Amino acid sequence: MNILVTAGPTREPIDPVRFIGNRSSGKMGYEIAAAFAREGHTVLLVSGPTSLDVPDGVDFLPVETAGEMHEAVSTHIGRMQVAVFAAAVADYMPSKVAKEKIKKSAEALTLELVRAPDILGTCRSKHGFAGTLVGFAAETENLIANAREKLTRKQCDLIIANDVSKPGIGFESDQNEVTLVYPDRIEQLPLASKHDLAHQLVRAILMLHTEKSATH
Repeated sequence: MNILVTAGPTREPIDPVRFIGNRSSGKMGYEIAAAFAREGHTVLLVSGPTSLDVPDGVDFLPVETAGEMHEAVSTHIGRMQVAVFAAAVADYMPSKVAKEKIKKSAEALTLELVRAPDILGTCRSKHGFAGTLVGFAAETENLIANAREKLTRKQCDLIIANDVSKPGIGFESDQNEVTLVYPDRIEQLPLASKHDLAHQLVRAILMLHTEKSATH
């Protein structure tokens, strides 16, 4: 099958030297891409800036901003059977980018932020993606309720939710603990390395895809 995986953070420029970013390391997305490749699938990894090595057997498309990631997904989503959105994409970006470095002068600096492209949210509505759609929800409160709301709003088949307020898991960590939120049930996966967890997630996603394909 053709599998799309997004990973890593995005960087939204403020001026030529500064950007708005986040703490995503990309490790979970890269491990998922690698696990799909080891299962023999054709994988396209669309990644924001990370320090990670590209997994063996994976096609790699580097991007930097949410806009660039949105363009890459728009270009390639049509030939995919499964899409897994593990990237931590900026929700907002500066409304304009200064052409020169902003000098320190006044005591305060105000930035106007506008909504970044909703990459996951446009897969069904704009691009007509009919395959298995999986999103991530990194939350600090109301984990299940927020994940279920995202599942419905973005028309996903599965949301992989993790509580990033817990120390030692999630962003920048080699370990993670997630809850699989389906339309009809939830399943808790215990704390594990992201490498081991990726194999569990890939098995769950492939099983979900088989079930979805059987009903269509």
